[in-house]
Amino acid sequence: MKTAKKILHILIPAWLLLSTQVSYGQHAEIIIDAENGNVIHEVNASHSWFPASLTKLMTLYVTFEALRANQIHLHDTLQTSAHAARQPNSKLGLRSGEVITVRDAILALITRSANDAAVVLAEGLGGSEDNFAAKMTETAHSLGMYNTHFMNATGLPNQWQVTTARDLAVLAWKTQRNFPEYYPYFASHNFLFKGRELRAINKFTATYPGAEGMKTGFTCGSGYNLISSASQNGRRLIGVVLGGMTSPERYQLMISMMNGAFSNKFVSTGLNVISMPTNDAGTPPFQLDCGNFAPSTFSSNEASAAPVFIPRHIHKRIHPAKRVAHVVKPVAIKPIIHAKAVTKNLHKAIKTLPHGPVEKIKPVLKPKVSKINNKTEAKTQAHKKKYHHS
Repeated sequence: MKTAKKILHILIPAWLLLSTQVSYGQHAEIIIDAENGNVIHEVNASHSWFPASLTKLMTLYVTFEALRANQIHLHDTLQTSAHAARQPNSKLGLRSGEVITVRDAILALITRSANDAAVVLAEGLGGSEDNFAAKMTETAHSLGMYNTHFMNATGLPNQWQVTTARDLAVLAWKTQRNFPEYYPYFASHNFLFKGRELRAINKFTATYPGAEGMKTGFTCGSGYNLISSASQNGRRLIGVVLGGMTSPERYQLMISMMNGAFSNKFVSTGLNVISMPTNDAGTPPFQLDCGNFAPSTFSSNEASAAPVFIPRHIHKRIHPAKRVAHVVKPVAIKPIIHAKAVTKNLHKAIKTLPHGPVEKIKPVLKPKVSKINNKTEAKTQAHKKKYHHS
């Protein structure tokens, strides 16, 4: 028994040491000079990420291209399909058959991140959302966004819809440079729709000195995302934040990055957003503890192209009358340790032990339970056993 205890005393500290080397809550960020595309500061900017509603910036870019080519006009009306009307929040609440102008759809994407309006634009320009998504991907690659792929026009969760902070900085920069006539729409604080004033949800645009707008985004997979542009003293900067753990955190990350860049606190990276390395994007993390999957950390570029998720447990619904009151304690999610690393450390620890027989640990026997004579108590025990949550 003493020898077994020695093994535990050696292995437990080793396990804890390995566990502390993994951290959660990582994010990606980049800020560039809009004059020349030089990278002022970046963290994980080339790592793969879920774009969430930052996707809509590409939806708008393709729309601006169509406007420039006179394929559509700002006051043209587009009809809402049943598919568009079924989109989840956030949305305008468009009904199937209802019409909306191209201009109002653009403002709905910028100010309210409306999913139904995004699909209306996609179907109006591409015939279907799938066709439009293919056009989005083609446009992304033509701009040099080589680690970006789109499956829809909204940014709603799809494991194949991925991007990087660097790619989104390229998109924001190209939008500002290529479409100066439409760029002012991003500064909108509200817009009128059906006689109602709808206020914008982007707090950075509303509060930061010199902010010119851009786009917010959120899903459980991506975390809280933000693309922002701002000008101070004749200098314009474009920033991207991916993976904020809360909405206030994404704004604080952007403010800190903008303040540092405007005050020249960052050491020059010597990189340009167009030419910086982009060949090792890896797979995106699942950032937040919500939705249908548990959080996961960064992973390197592996053979599998699709991200690996950790499914949550699914419980059957219990009728309210049959529910048993209980308290659920939050459980910290343990980091994932590679089995090979653990096995290797186990072998090392065992080799350091003195040779000799290890005493067998006797199994703990279950205590005998006396029969319950009281019928009421028997029913209570059966009830607890049936609805016990492990």
